[in-house]
Formats: sequence, C-alpha cells, structure tokens
Amino acid sequence: MDVKKSKATVALMMMFMMLFLVNFPGCFSAASQQPNNKKSTHLKPHNGFHSSFLFPVTGNVYPLGYYSISLSIGNPPKVFEFDIDTGSDLTWVQCDAPCTGCTKPIDHLYKPQKHILVSCEHPSCGVVHFPESPHCEKPDDQCDFEIDYVDHGSVLGVVVADVFSLIFMNGSLIHLPLTFGCAYDLKNPGPYDPPAAGVLGLSNGKASILSQLRSFDLTRNVLGHCLSGKGGGFLFLGDDLVPSGMSWMPVSANSKHYLSSPAEVFFDGKPTGIKDLKVVFDSGSSYTYFGFQVYEGVLTLVRKGLTKKPLDTVQDKALPICWKGTKPFKSVHDVKNYFSTLTLKFKDTQNIQLELQPEAYLIVTEDGNACFGILNGTEAGLGDLNVIGDISLIGKMVVYDNEKQRIGWISADCNRLPLDGNYKEDIQQPYAANFGILEENHPKTQGSSESNVRVRNREL
Repeated sequence: MDVKKSKATVALMMMFMMLFLVNFPGCFSAASQQPNNKKSTHLKPHNGFHSSFLFPVTGNVYPLGYYSISLSIGNPPKVFEFDIDTGSDLTWVQCDAPCTGCTKPIDHLYKPQKHILVSCEHPSCGVVHFPESPHCEKPDDQCDFEIDYVDHGSVLGVVVADVFSLIFMNGSLIHLPLTFGCAYDLKNPGPYDPPAAGVLGLSNGKASILSQLRSFDLTRNVLGHCLSGKGGGFLFLGDDLVPSGMSWMPVSANSKHYLSSPAEVFFDGKPTGIKDLKVVFDSGSSYTYFGFQVYEGVLTLVRKGLTKKPLDTVQDKALPICWKGTKPFKSVHDVKNYFSTLTLKFKDTQNIQLELQPEAYLIVTEDGNACFGILNGTEAGLGDLNVIGDISLIGKMVVYDNEKQRIGWISADCNRLPLDGNYKEDIQQPYAANFGILEENHPKTQGSSESNVRVRNREL
C-alpha cells in the first residue's frame, strides 16, 4: 500500500507545458467573463486568493450509492459525470474506442482523437504507471493502463490529454489540457453497473487532476467535500473555502491514499480495547469498512446496546445486518436514539477524534428497516484495511491538504453551496457499484513487484 511520492521537476513541467501549448494553441487562457461579486452566505474564503474551483455534487449514500460532479471535456466541450473518489489516483471516463462493458449509450461516451494520445515516453505516462515503468515496445507507443479494484472490477484503457473547461470561483473560465484515462474495457462483477461516466481520482498521487492543476500553479494542492444526508453537497479544489477551527490530523507521507494516524475505538464513550486502527478516508466507498476482528468487535457492542430495545433483526436486500421496529422507520432520525456513538480517537494528535453518531453508520431502507452501514472489509476483499466511506463523512466539511500532508474535518451545513442560492436536491439516478479502493490496498498485494497498472494494447 505504501507508495513513494515523486516530485515533478521544473524541467518536466516545462516539457509538459510546451507539448500541450503546441497541441492546443490558445487553450491556456481565461475568458473575459466578469468576476462573480456575490457574497457568500455560508463559508467565506479565508484569504485573498480566488484560485479555487467549486462544483455542486449530486447523489447520496442510499439508494444511489455514490456522489458525483460534472466536468466538461473536449473542444467543443461535452459534459460527463464523474464519481468523486479520494481513494483513486487516475481520472478516467468511459470512451468509444470502441468500448466493451461500458454502461453509457454510445452518444454519451467520450470520443478520443488520435492526436491527443499520450506516448509511452512522455513523463505523464511514467506518472500513471509509478512506481513501475511503462512497458512499451517503442517510445512512441500509446500509453496504456489497467486499474484493478478490490471488488474485482477492472478498467482498461489508454492515457490521453484533452482540454477541460473549468471556472474559477471568481467567474474566470479556463481551458486547460489535462491527462486522464480513456476507458474502453470495463469489467464489474458486482450487482450494479457504475452509473457515472467515469471516476474523478482525487488521491494525492501525481496522476490526479488536482496534482496536475497544482503543477500549473493554478491552485493549491488542497481539496474538500461536504456531503449532505439529504443528497448532494459540494466539492472544491483549492484552499479558498477551508474554514478556521478545523480538527487536523497528519496522514501518511508514504502513501498516495489518505491513511490516518493509529486510532483507538470508543463506543458510547467507553474504550473498546480496539487500538492502533489505521483507516483510509475514501469518498469512493459508499459505506465504512472494518477488518474482520474490528468489525466483529464493533458489531457485538452495537447488538449488546440494543438489548431490551424494541428492535428485531430482519433480512433486507440493501445490507447484511438490519433491524425492524414496531412500524417502518421513515428516516434515521426515527431510530438513532436506540444506538450509541462510535468514536475514533487518533494518536499523535492533540485530542483529535472522529465522532460517528448513529446517523453516520445507519441507513433506513425503502422497506423502512434500519441497516448497519459498517461492513466486513475482510469479506469484501479489503483484508485488514479499514475504510471511512461516504456514510461516515456526511454532514462534515472534510479537507485533504496535500501540501501539509494532513486531513481535517468540521461539522457543516452541506445542503447549500457556499455561495448564494440553492441547488436541486432530489436527484434520480441508478445505484452505483463501489469503485472506491484500488486493489493495491489489499494486504496480499503489498510488497508485490507487480504494479496495479498493467499494460494491454488496443491501438486507437
């Protein structure tokens, strides 16, 4: 799981810039739009910079299973929906090359052009394959990629560079060439097909979109999301919306994922004996996952706490562990008083803790049952890895500061964009499979000489 971080040199950045300015003349410019002078009614920028990007988020934990944003790619631009995923590095979109296993109709697929292919010798290809080196017969071969996920799904494709149209918070428009994956072969053995057109990789790896934006000195290497329990929320890239008063915790410098300090687990304010728990914060996972022993320990405490409560176990297709009441529940608020708070207290920090109220680990299904939103990670293929997923991040502003190698959170109103105006909350979209954590996180793959990015060719 530990991956050494590489630093882009000035020379490589200049080569990258020169290549794209030749291929995309005139695209690296801001439009003549007037800045947006509306005052914030929520979180205000804490400094004088306006170098951040703000995106409305759609989706929910249940029944959709994912949160997404929309991005415009190409010239003329075309809009694609991306599952936001802090557990993945490379951004990819389903594309017509042609495509096998794609879930979108052909007119909703990205159509790559020959001239935008990234070559095997280009530094961007090396970043995608890091820490391995690309395996190419000739330097001018196209840069291929394959990503394996722990749910045994996989994505195969070719690396391309195309124009993204992005709007700064001050209203300025920029057209910027960024590197991402054109995925033409998708395999997903789970019960649900991925409904989004692709995945927006937001880990701190050098292949991520945020790292690329930072290499152009366009924004800070900071991102944050605020996910609403009612559905929707917002995502930002840059540090203009980072609020004061956050709880900050260091993350591992030797992993491109957001891996925490060791934590001790408390239940209902009392120690459980579960210590030295390391967790990954992953917005690409709908639910929270604990390794087998931790999962069993926590579930036993939850069940013990329900003794003499008016709840009975029940089978529900949504999740493995569910309870029913004397009448169907309408929301988590109807049932949360029967459950206790789960708390993670992190070592090597100044009393930093992640408090999971019952609504941060329960869902209410369409049948009116309450289900346990913490799952057995070992059974799911995660080994002993522990994952904090969307269900436990709802109602919090979560900020990933890659420049200071830390993660922070604070309770926040995620139902409104941090600007004037509301956005639509009732989003009707199909359920998403969990495309959150890469297979490299599985303990069985640690120490392996085989990269999680492997090469299989399809010439475009």
